[in-house]
Amino acid sequence: MAFHNMRQNPRSIQLFVAAYEEQSFTLAAQREHATQSGVSQHVSDLEDSLGVKLFSRSIGAVQPTPAGTAYYSACVEFLKAHEMTLRAIEPFKGSRQGEIKVGMTPVMTRAVLAPAYARFTKENPNVTVRIIDSYFGELTDRVRSGELTFAIVPSSIGSKGVRTSFFASAPEMLVSGRMSSFQHCKPVKLADLPPLNLAIPGQSNARRKLIDAYITSNGVGIKSFAEFDTMAGTMDLVSRGEWATILPMMMIANDIDTGKYNISPIEDPPLILETFVIEPARKSMSDVALDFLECVKEEFAFSIAKATQLLKQGRH
Repeated sequence: MAFHNMRQNPRSIQLFVAAYEEQSFTLAAQREHATQSGVSQHVSDLEDSLGVKLFSRSIGAVQPTPAGTAYYSACVEFLKAHEMTLRAIEPFKGSRQGEIKVGMTPVMTRAVLAPAYARFTKENPNVTVRIIDSYFGELTDRVRSGELTFAIVPSSIGSKGVRTSFFASAPEMLVSGRMSSFQHCKPVKLADLPPLNLAIPGQSNARRKLIDAYITSNGVGIKSFAEFDTMAGTMDLVSRGEWATILPMMMIANDIDTGKYNISPIEDPPLILETFVIEPARKSMSDVALDFLECVKEEFAFSIAKATQLLKQGRH
């Protein structure tokens, strides 16, 4: 689709895309640092230039028309292509610089983030990397709004304005205190264990659904649940001996040989966490962002390899 009419300029299209994704001129204005009346005027100008209605309007909400939905798909590709044309001259501006904002859930920040950040910033001293540690819902909202360059999340649930791709997978482990009855590094079948006191994330956490489904489908006995959405609190509770939790392998790679926890691979069947990269659909990642993502992926793989080796050694 060509965008020759002056009223179909990148800013107008950007505001239309925001209104479509937020289904609100007010929220679109907040997201794009504009005024509500300005967003409304830009959309009206687009509708005039196109000769079709893009939204049906009612008090407090806007709903896209079929034409609006078709136009949105083309606009997303246009904005992505426009950004790439501007980026074509970046190599001529000198050394790599800029800022990227990345979202991660606690399962990534605990063991994988620090080494990736240290290596990347050493190699790219003029690039600022800002990390947001939060949960799936909030990170998705921030990616859709464009506040985050990308985020790594434990769910592939789609959302308007967000593009999703597979990142990596990791087995989940049963983690208990050193005084528990479980043998450190020895695999366990959860269904064969006595009922567990299990600390799990709250309902808003994407991993909660994965854990609940595994417990239900495999007949895992539960004595009691403790809902903890704080990783430091969960680990402290578990270390005291009465409670266990379930955590991904890469997250506890640095805890395997500390002597503080019993860490048991879950088998028959294993419980696997899949993680995904989400990014704004209307944008393409810069080379700098892609390089940082690759650093995180390499550290993720290193943590898995390290944990696997330590668990094997611990069995002997």
